[in-house]
Amino acid sequence: MEKNKPQVNLLIPLYNEEEVYDKLIERLTNVIEKTTLDVSVILVDDGSKDKTPFFMRETALKDERFSAVFLSRNFGHQLALTAGLTCINATEAVLILDGDLQDPPELLDKFYAYYKEGYDVVYAERSSNAEKSFKRLTSRWFYQLFDRMTETKIPLNTGDFALISRRVADILNQMPEERRFIRGMRSWVGFKQKGIFFDRPQREYGETKYPLTKMLRLALDGIFSFSEVPIKLIINLGILAVLSSFIFLTITLYRKFYLDVVGEGFTALIFAITLFGGVQLISIGVLGEYIVRIFFQVKKRPLFIIESRIEKQKEINGQEIL
Repeated sequence: MEKNKPQVNLLIPLYNEEEVYDKLIERLTNVIEKTTLDVSVILVDDGSKDKTPFFMRETALKDERFSAVFLSRNFGHQLALTAGLTCINATEAVLILDGDLQDPPELLDKFYAYYKEGYDVVYAERSSNAEKSFKRLTSRWFYQLFDRMTETKIPLNTGDFALISRRVADILNQMPEERRFIRGMRSWVGFKQKGIFFDRPQREYGETKYPLTKMLRLALDGIFSFSEVPIKLIINLGILAVLSSFIFLTITLYRKFYLDVVGEGFTALIFAITLFGGVQLISIGVLGEYIVRIFFQVKKRPLFIIESRIEKQKEINGQEIL
């Protein structure tokens, strides 16, 4: 172990978590004091509007085992995690967990035991899920769809809660995606990976920071970042539309010349126009999803901006991270 550097970092992004903050710090402190590992905590404020940044500053200035990273605004959960990963100083591994206490920090030693067995990624699988049934069902549907559409496999009932080795963290820091889907990137990296089951508790304080709209956006980021199936799908739709038009034309000509039946009315015409118009709009939309990602990627703006940091009870000037 390198001098003055911890073995493991606990990385926790926070957004408007003042209600749960005291309980979070209490449980993190208990974990640090009970484990035999040398551990430090990195708290990342993702532009909170409540007192979370104030509490983080107070904790980091009082206890050197806690570091605080303050982003200049709300960049989103995945980029807050990305910002935290650029600030790690652990020599062995990083445990990523949410600050709502649905990811129990007490599992640290269990994660670490598998890391010592040679696993670079140890991810948590929910054996029971406290989420509402609709959210649980849509999450399962997404992972099944993702599994069919991509070569990158993400186990069902998993999230960002995982312990990753330092070398995996370094590789993630080298990946320049603007639209980040960290659990997918974590799986894509490869190496030995292991899942452990845990009972996910109910959220006791505050509200979820991932409503259905954000979950849908994250799902789209995952699919369009890791799959070319949508492009192939619209090609197949185009071929199907052309074949359908030829079949319709053949039937019409047959009825005209062999049955002496002339089509009347606009029903068939309206149907054809609506069908092909729908196919075209879907195709444009799918292409647009890829193009907009290219657009944001080529601009090469910083993924996030760190306003300030507190490390070892000292404040460090902010800096842009590319």
